[in-house]
Amino acid sequence: MITQYQAQCQARVDQALATLFQPPLADLARLYEAMRYSVMNGGKRVRPLLAYGACQALGAAPERANGAACAVELIHAYSLVHDDLPAMDDDDLRRGQPTTHKAFDEACAILAGDGLQSLAFTALTSPALGELSDATRLEMVRTLARAAGPAGMVGGQAIDLGSVGKHLDQAALERMHRHKTGALIEASVRLGALSSERADSSDLNALQAYAQAVGLAFQVQDDILDVESDTATLGKRQGADIARDKPTYPALLGLAEAKAYALELRDQALHALRPFDAAAEPLRELARYIVERRH
Repeated sequence: MITQYQAQCQARVDQALATLFQPPLADLARLYEAMRYSVMNGGKRVRPLLAYGACQALGAAPERANGAACAVELIHAYSLVHDDLPAMDDDDLRRGQPTTHKAFDEACAILAGDGLQSLAFTALTSPALGELSDATRLEMVRTLARAAGPAGMVGGQAIDLGSVGKHLDQAALERMHRHKTGALIEASVRLGALSSERADSSDLNALQAYAQAVGLAFQVQDDILDVESDTATLGKRQGADIARDKPTYPALLGLAEAKAYALELRDQALHALRPFDAAAEPLRELARYIVERRH
């Protein structure tokens, strides 16, 4: 089921994303080419899938979440472009292809990342990507800005860069990843739910608990794959975290315990969805997929 659902959602969000990369001036063609390259070069589209799944879990048509799905993928792509820069993680490979600063140049990559971040908020507020009330759009902008900024993803990256070569206990490691990875995953679920315009406070609380669990599970599984997988499968350099002496769950807990913890988080996510009916089945399948994926 998840393979078919993933293909449907990927096609839907890719079609919506493609409408956003039209340069308004000929002079901007290279910048927009770099932006398009950074987004449309593959990827699992996990965050858009979560946005669509949350919207559907509340009984709404998935198309209502097009703006949210585009926005979270654009923020994710911008973060990868900047993370890959020499001043950050200095990576040459992303999704099996040269990173943006290698395919273009560093200055262009920085500007492409900046452009993608701004474009995310354009997507979120575009009537062409979903007919929503002004009040809903405002709450969605607040949600994304907090998740993407210093209280969320950017703050998590700052903690990550400051943690290289240091020993973190499990609480500190989870605090870092709830910001760096989890904040945008939580936002993806919340934005999808808000897009339905059917969510009450109990729905949002249950979905937040789900998103917190899958967000952390995603990072634990990423750390496991950095140990177990290979560069060709991952589409990025295998063993990069170990080489940089970054704190990871397998290094802290051991590989077997890290795997057990990922399954525990999956079960927490599934438990959080108990109030929802069969419409939330895509979210359940995504929780399973996140800890079973091999790349």
